[in-house]
Amino acid sequence: MALLSLMGADAQAPTELPRLVVNILVDQLRTDYLETFAPLYGEDGFKLLMSQGQYYSDVQQPFQPVDRASATATIVTGAVPRQHGVPSLSWLSRKTLQPVFCVDDSRYTGLETSEKSSPNYLVAPTVTDELKYATARRAIVVSIAPERDMAVLLGGHVADGAFWLSDERGLWAGTSFYGQMPAWVAQYNASESPAKRIARMTWESTYDNAYPSFLYYHALADEKAKNFKHTFSGDNRYRDFKTSALVNDEVVSLACHCAEATRLGLDHTPDLLAVGLYAGTFQGQEPAQCPSELQDTYVRLDIALGRLISTLRQRLGKDRVVFVVSSTGYDGSAYNPTIAAGTFNADRAAKLLNMYLSAKYGQAQYVEASFGCQIYIDHKVVEQHQLLVNDVLAECEAFLSQMEGVADVYSPRSLVLGGFTPELTLIRNGWSAVRSGDLIVDVCPGWKIVTEQNTEYYYKGHPYTSYPLFILAPDTEPMKVTEQTSADVIAPTVASCLRIRAPNGSRAAPLRSTR
Repeated sequence: MALLSLMGADAQAPTELPRLVVNILVDQLRTDYLETFAPLYGEDGFKLLMSQGQYYSDVQQPFQPVDRASATATIVTGAVPRQHGVPSLSWLSRKTLQPVFCVDDSRYTGLETSEKSSPNYLVAPTVTDELKYATARRAIVVSIAPERDMAVLLGGHVADGAFWLSDERGLWAGTSFYGQMPAWVAQYNASESPAKRIARMTWESTYDNAYPSFLYYHALADEKAKNFKHTFSGDNRYRDFKTSALVNDEVVSLACHCAEATRLGLDHTPDLLAVGLYAGTFQGQEPAQCPSELQDTYVRLDIALGRLISTLRQRLGKDRVVFVVSSTGYDGSAYNPTIAAGTFNADRAAKLLNMYLSAKYGQAQYVEASFGCQIYIDHKVVEQHQLLVNDVLAECEAFLSQMEGVADVYSPRSLVLGGFTPELTLIRNGWSAVRSGDLIVDVCPGWKIVTEQNTEYYYKGHPYTSYPLFILAPDTEPMKVTEQTSADVIAPTVASCLRIRAPNGSRAAPLRSTR
């Protein structure tokens, strides 16, 4: 009886708190590409995650439109842009009528960069903030990513550091918001930064012709495309490098160095390492323009992931590390439709709208500015004419909806009071009362959007694409879940792994698949 009692107590004993959680966010990682290139993977990366972890194959962001910044903010906060305040990479400031980048902050000095940054615009707490609070700031939190916005947003408000590759100098950069540049980063920059090696770097296929019968490779690439070779030079060399498969090797190398230099996971206080990686196309091209590069990106990403997982498991023991691998959940590649439907000039639409309002209500500058397909109305001018803002916006919606190429127009009133359809809910979640425009113009798919800032792109709408999520933890049972999962569960799930409270902006329950 005593033996049975001891066995029962042992069976119910709680699992050990992880020493390190590695939150890996891969920009534009897609499930269809991930599974297509599976025959080319090694045993330590995606195959390990698929066979020993929990694999959610259809993860969607709970808002639209999605980009790198809004997705990153949602994944670390568990909230949507309407709540966390980062609806996009950039938006128009109502005070200055100038574009604002999502992590710009002139109050802080850039380290190894002229860019001044902080997570000031992220108004919801992150899972890293909660870990710092729960451990009385004893936990070490470090974020490393190719891009500035991803690094800062992944790090949150009280991280020990957030580091990204500078577009200017090719060094690992940071911000004084988190304090001075650590010695381990400065030493790494002095000997191992891409700036030291960029002139000698060449990106070629990892496997060359080792897999001549691989269907995707042959179906989309001609002989010239198969044997691609890219070097990096000129003013854009570092920006181009960050869209190549080689950037993931650099991120993982610094992450492994960070783990050793900061002694991540070596005490009883759990730490968190946030890592941003890249799975998009080279220079943002269409996949059909660079199929061999896209394949090699996934192959090299698999190798880099395998190296990071193996290094940290060997260092700490596989029972003390939790890996969460997710995607930003959007496709940022260029889009050229088979049939070009027409051209929508966003700035011209804003000017025509102002002419219409002037004819209806009296001559004035009602339209304050436009930014992309968002239009900002001057509320002071509306009030000076003794008009109600909602009435004016209703007239704007009716006028713009009649323009060719416009699928729909949304104002704050229509978003808040409109019917709770799935599509409207996604758009409402992606709208920010403080950052977004008064009018959001939804252009028909396939239409070219033109602005006075000399930008042109085809609007591809929001086609359904699946994105993956992996959880590899000592107490998880391997499984694959094909039902749709919302990306806002990631932050509370990470918090659950750490046994801390979820960020207070999150509403979703954590995934219950971990024991």
